[in-house]
Amino acid sequence: MGVGDRALGPSRERSIVSDPRTVVVTGGTRGIGLACARAFAGNGDRVAVLARSTTTDEFPSFTCDVANADAVDDAFAKVEAELGRVTIVVSNAGIARDTLLVRMKDDEWRDVIDASLTGAFHVARRAVPGMMKARWGRLIFVSSVAAHLGTPGQANYAAAKAGLVGLARSVAREYAGRGITANVVAPGPIDTDMTGELDDKWREQTLAAVPAGRFGTVEEVAATVRFLASDEAAYITGAVVPVDGGLGMGA
Repeated sequence: MGVGDRALGPSRERSIVSDPRTVVVTGGTRGIGLACARAFAGNGDRVAVLARSTTTDEFPSFTCDVANADAVDDAFAKVEAELGRVTIVVSNAGIARDTLLVRMKDDEWRDVIDASLTGAFHVARRAVPGMMKARWGRLIFVSSVAAHLGTPGQANYAAAKAGLVGLARSVAREYAGRGITANVVAPGPIDTDMTGELDDKWREQTLAAVPAGRFGTVEEVAATVRFLASDEAAYITGAVVPVDGGLGMGA
C-alpha cells in the first residue's frame, strides 16, 4: 500500500461513525469544560457532560466522580443509552488543593491525582472499546502549562497534569492503528470564575509573564479541543498543544 492509499484510511474509518457524533465532556458544567461542550454542540454533535457535584440545563448532565471507576462505567452506560456510542471524550475534570510541599497532606496529594489523572485513566479505559469498534475515536486531555513549568504551591496539580501527557502518548501509540487519536491541550492563564477570584497582585504578575499580555478565553481553548476532534486532525496524535499566550515557550 502506498502513501496515497494510506492517506485514504481516516476517511474510510470516519464513514463508520454516524453524524452527529456523541461527545462526553468531564467537568463540563463550567469554565473550559462548558465551553468545550458548547463548541461541540455548535458543531452539531450530541453532547453529554459529567460532573461530580454540579449540573447544567444546557446538555444531558450526569453526576459522576471520575475517580470512581464504577461511577464512570455507570455514567457512560447512561450516555450510550440516551445518545449512542461515545467516540469523542474531553477529559477536563480536575480539582486543586494548593499548598506548599512541606505542608501538603497525603489526602491533598491523593485527591488531586485521583480527580485529574486517575479519573482521566478511568474515562479513557471506558471509552476506548467503543472507539475500537467504530475504528474512530478522539481522546483529548486538558492539562496545564503547570505540567511543564511547575507552579509553587501546586506540586500535586502539576504532577497530575504532567501525568496526562504520558497517559495520552501511551494511548496514542497503542491505538493509532485503530483510527483513535489521543492528544493533550495545555492551557495557560485563562479567564474563568476561578481566576477571577484571585487577587490583583497575582493577576499582574501572571500577565507580566505572558508574552501575549492577556489571559486567554475558554472559547480559545474549546476551539483547539474541537479541532483535535475533527477529521482534519486525524494525523495528529500524541501531541501537546499549548494555548497559553506563549507562557510555556521552550519548556
